Amino acid sequence: MRTPLLVIALVLLAGCQRLESVGKAPAFTPLASGSEYSSMASMGLPQDVATGRAQDVASLWSGSRGSLLGDRRAGRRGDILTVVIEIDDKAEISNSSGRSRNGSDTMGIPQMLGIPQRIDQNLPAGASLGQAISTKSQSTYQGDGSVSRKEKLTLRVAAAVVETLPNGVLHIQGSQEVRVNFELRELIVEGFVRPEDISRQNEITYDKIAGARISYGGRGQITDVQQPRYGQQVADAVLPF
Repeated sequence: MRTPLLVIALVLLAGCQRLESVGKAPAFTPLASGSEYSSMASMGLPQDVATGRAQDVASLWSGSRGSLLGDRRAGRRGDILTVVIEIDDKAEISNSSGRSRNGSDTMGIPQMLGIPQRIDQNLPAGASLGQAISTKSQSTYQGDGSVSRKEKLTLRVAAAVVETLPNGVLHIQGSQEVRVNFELRELIVEGFVRPEDISRQNEITYDKIAGARISYGGRGQITDVQQPRYGQQVADAVLPF
């Protein structure tokens, strides 16, 4: 009796958690809980600053990041850059295969010291060892398969440098959440980029991100209705047919 009661209690608990969001808009993810905030809030490694005369510090030709001609591209932990996502992929694959096979085997003992003739006298009418075994087989196989896919996505999102690897490659991570009425759309991007691939506009395209992880989805009332119920998902995973 304990097992059914425990299952019922777990189902009711899950239902109560879902009831908490009834009539409420999806809550944003706390901004200060991600790696982006941690990388910007913590102090980076100390940078060596060359000391010079006052006129050198005020010069427009200074190579510092804050100067007029300075390099403002992201390169350290906590820096921010823009990730440009423009995906327009189309793939079509079609395969066809066929196989056919015919086989026929016959075996008999027409003469063997007169033994087949003697045995034939005791066999039913029409039976003879002259045609002891006869087999035929035929198999035919044909398969067709096709795949058609088209994806198009155009987005821009700000990402923060969360780590600098020993070889200088930057580990970036960015997220964006937009809430419209009771539906929350979220975009997540993560990967590794080389500092030299970042443009002068402090932007980088998605095809230059190694190990790119791009997620564009949502949560809310519309997404919740589109998802099958938990019972149906369990049945789809358990039932063998």
